[in-house]
Amino acid sequence: MSENQNPNFTPPEETALEKEAREALLAVEQHRKELEEGLYVRLAEEALEEDGEYSPELEKEARDQLASLQRAGQSLRQGYVDTAAMEDELHARLRDAKTSVDRKWYAPNPPANAAIDLEEDRKDHFAQGINIYKILLICVVGSFAGVVVEMLWAFARYGLIESRRGLVYGPFNLLYGAGAVFLTLALYKYRNRGRIWSFLGGFVVGSALEYVCSWGQEVLLGSRSWDYSAMPLNLNGRICFTYSVFWGLLGILWIKDLYPRMAKWILKIPNKVGRPLTWALTGFMVFNIIVSCVTVYRWAQRREGVPPASAFWETIDERFPNQRMERIFANMYFG
Repeated sequence: MSENQNPNFTPPEETALEKEAREALLAVEQHRKELEEGLYVRLAEEALEEDGEYSPELEKEARDQLASLQRAGQSLRQGYVDTAAMEDELHARLRDAKTSVDRKWYAPNPPANAAIDLEEDRKDHFAQGINIYKILLICVVGSFAGVVVEMLWAFARYGLIESRRGLVYGPFNLLYGAGAVFLTLALYKYRNRGRIWSFLGGFVVGSALEYVCSWGQEVLLGSRSWDYSAMPLNLNGRICFTYSVFWGLLGILWIKDLYPRMAKWILKIPNKVGRPLTWALTGFMVFNIIVSCVTVYRWAQRREGVPPASAFWETIDERFPNQRMERIFANMYFG
């Protein structure tokens, strides 16, 4: 039995927005009738005149009406877009609120993004919203989590444990950290919206990031860590449609599940600890990136038979020989 057939069903009271929208539609219909009975008739009569005289006053009236209709149409279209956006956001907030389990970060369902926003605001947290502290922490955690996930994926698929690291110290890969940051920046405004926006944002942002990183690595270091040339619908072997779809799905997973879990965990860090901890981790990552670039550069030189030019490069050769670099960067190859 539908709600309308249920004798106990009471329709919701009409809101002010509904009333005004209905009145706007009635005004549009009334204006259409006025045009049909007035201006349209006079324009038709003008066309039937045989004396060939043209009425500039009638043309001015018609053009004024046309401009008025264009402005009204623009307002109505914008009203429709805004209303549809509110509908989408309210539906998403309701779904997230109903399915969230706001207890532990590892709970079956993630906390709602709206709940995270409210708690951050109430605590005046050091990593509130999208500020520098939140971004830096997301980069570090994303760099670590991405390596762990990819290693588990490789083990499940190929039955072997292989390094997926992108830096010489620790299980970190900056591509995943940068991906987490860019996905967050691109999708944060849609965190309380429908999943289609998260998918489209992840599809575009992830693909662009992957292409730029591949191109940058090849230009700066002369190496590549992935090549999709054998995949269908690829672009210069740097990105392909299959992995772009994966980025889209990752966008949904990230902003609707992983980000609120991470934000909830970050909320547990006190302000007096969070700020120095964030800068310490950032300093370590910057040092790690510099050392990684230096060692990969020297690795490429050794492959070309270039001898060390100074004691500094001799130290690099001793501490980071080819065998160690091959273990760390198992998937890196030089063109």
